[in-house]
Order: sequence, then C-alpha cells, then structure tokens
Amino acid sequence: MDASTNALSPHDSERLNAFMREFLDEVFPAAQLAIFHQGDCILNASWDASDKTLFDLASVSKLFTVTAFLTQVSESKIALDDPLVKVIPEFAGPRSISETQNPHTEAMFPLAEDVLGEVIDSEQVTFRHLLTHTSGLAPWRNIFRVAGPVPPPPDEADIVIRQERWQNALKAICEYPFVDRIGRQVHYSDLGLMLLGESVARLDGDSLENVIRDRVTAPLNLTSIQYNPLQNGISREKVAPTEDDTRWRKRRCWGEVHDENACSVGGVAGHAGLFGTAFDVARFGQAWLKESQTLSIAPQWMRESKREQVYSNEMRRGLGWMLRTRQKAPCGDIFGEASYGHNGYTGTSLWIDPDSSLIVACLTNRVYFGREETGILNFRPRLHNLLYEMVHQHDPQK
Repeated sequence: MDASTNALSPHDSERLNAFMREFLDEVFPAAQLAIFHQGDCILNASWDASDKTLFDLASVSKLFTVTAFLTQVSESKIALDDPLVKVIPEFAGPRSISETQNPHTEAMFPLAEDVLGEVIDSEQVTFRHLLTHTSGLAPWRNIFRVAGPVPPPPDEADIVIRQERWQNALKAICEYPFVDRIGRQVHYSDLGLMLLGESVARLDGDSLENVIRDRVTAPLNLTSIQYNPLQNGISREKVAPTEDDTRWRKRRCWGEVHDENACSVGGVAGHAGLFGTAFDVARFGQAWLKESQTLSIAPQWMRESKREQVYSNEMRRGLGWMLRTRQKAPCGDIFGEASYGHNGYTGTSLWIDPDSSLIVACLTNRVYFGREETGILNFRPRLHNLLYEMVHQHDPQK
C-alpha cells in the first residue's frame, strides 16, 4: 500500500492492506481508496498504482451529469417536472413497448406480456423520470453499432467528428422502443442519462464536457476529473487500463472509456466517460455531504436528491443517487440507512454515510480480467464494513 495520507493505526493499516491484497490480481490489478471522516481525509492510498493514476469512473460519471443539471434547475433554467421534449423536441412521438437488449450478448429478450405492444406517449417523460430511472426507456442498446465506425485508439485522430457520432446516436435513442410504462418502476437506464447529458449541454449552449467542467469540477477544483485524458495531455502510463475488448475495438482499452456507447460518441456522454482519482471523487462526495454552496445547488434540491423518490425491484433511488438498500447493499450492512452513493461498472464506487460523516471512494479496474468476473460484488460490501468498523471502533458513540 502506497499512501500519501494515512491516519489509520499501524494495526488497521496492516488489516486493510491484507484485505486489499486478497483481491489484487484476482478481482482487479490496481486500486485507489480515499476515505474522509468528519471532514478530514484519513486515507488516500493506492495498490499497484499511484494516487495520481486516473481510473475510468464508468457510471460514477452520472453523478457529475446530475449535479450539473441540478445547478441548472437551481437557476430556474429548467424544472424537474418539465418534459424532456421541452429541451430535446426530436424525442417526441408515440413509441411502442418492445423487447430489451442484453448488454453482454446484444441478444434481444422479451418483456412481460402485460405491457408488450402498448404505445407510449414519449412527451410524458420528464426530467424527474430520467433522474429516478423510471422513464420506461431501455436500460441499454448497442448504440455503438450505429454511431459510426470503430474509433481509433485514443492517441490517434478520429476521421469522424464527435458531433456527427453523437447525432447518429441521438437519432437512434429517440427512436428506440420503450421497455415499460412511464413511471411504473425502476429500469436503470444508460439511455436516460445520455439524454440528460444532451439536455445539460443544450441548456447552456455548450458541450457537456465544458458544462461539467464549468459547473462542477472547476468550482470544486477537482483537477483530475476529465473526459478523454489522453486528448488533454495525460500520458497513457498515468491511466489504469481496463478490458481487452475482443468484440468491437479489438484492443485493450487504455486511456479511452471502457463503455462502448460512450466511446462510440467520442468519449463524452452523460452516463459514462469521466476519469479521475479516488481523492477527487471523495472530495466531490464531501461537497454533497456538506451541501456545499460552491456547487450552486439550492438546498432543497440537495436534500431532495438524497431522499427516496422511488422504490421498486429492490432498488431505492434518489435524484441520480442510489440509496442504501435494505439488503445486499454495495456499502455493506453497517453504513446507516440514510447512506447514498453510486457504483461504476469498471469497479468504481462512491458511498456516503451522513449519519457518521463517512465518505468512501474506491476505484479499481476490475474489468481488466473480463467483464464477467463478479468478485467485485463480494469485495464492495466487505470493504465498506471493514472501513466502518475501523473508523468507529474507538468512537464511544458507536
């Protein structure tokens, strides 16, 4: 364990290091961990990486898109219950409920017969539906097949401009059938957050990349968090590699976003694409925990985002945030009931326990060994249980 900050006892440091080594080279080849407690960073450490190595944040990126959007809501540029078509009018039109798609095999599989074939009025989808994943949109579709040709490696110029790729993708998203009635239940949807990202960009009349920088990362001075690091002067050696993509890119992903759909539209999307360090992800979490006005989000929306909006399919959702489930929680079974956070497919996570002012940002590249490996599902709750016990073992109030 290499640590730039470590306030743990020598005994706890040894326990944590042994725990992390248990999973290294089995679940992931590298990891970073940043822990804040009661406002202070008590650990910023890495394993087989440096604390400056950038990791692919995957779906943790969604939190930054949501945060940017909520600053726009706070400025009354848009309302949470406004329809999506107010900003993206081409989304309008009736669409049926049809089959959904498996992201691993791309195979189509049928839905429940009680909704199959129903026609949906897409103009009824609101931004609240997107943030709570209750829009009825498909969880995933192979957008990378229609956005354009396979992009070159990230250190080479693309012959297709990013805007063209995105317009191809957006057209497809606006035509895909729904998978459920609007508002009926949670269907965690990358498509919904891609549309939210486009809305964020249109509301400011700028690129999503610039809006997230100007509204989120720059105010908080999160200098490591960025899209397309190689295009921003970061060397490949300072980025953790991810999966060997044998089905589409035919290369190991290194310095480019692992998510195919985000990669196919130029690496910048509302659902995935950001890279960063655990320390900066934890500082982002600290801003949310403290409801920092540096983010320029109205207090009511800060609070509402962390409150349960919907519960279905054993999922509790706030506005953009995952909330601690009653069982099998990624943050373990000791974090408080009010805990909130988000996971990323590449093996990343941010979890916040407001009851104990504890923030844990853990970044790994678990897809390096292949996306079918499920060891991360065992690792996450055990890690959070261990860290909670370490932090509170000498706290007389716990």
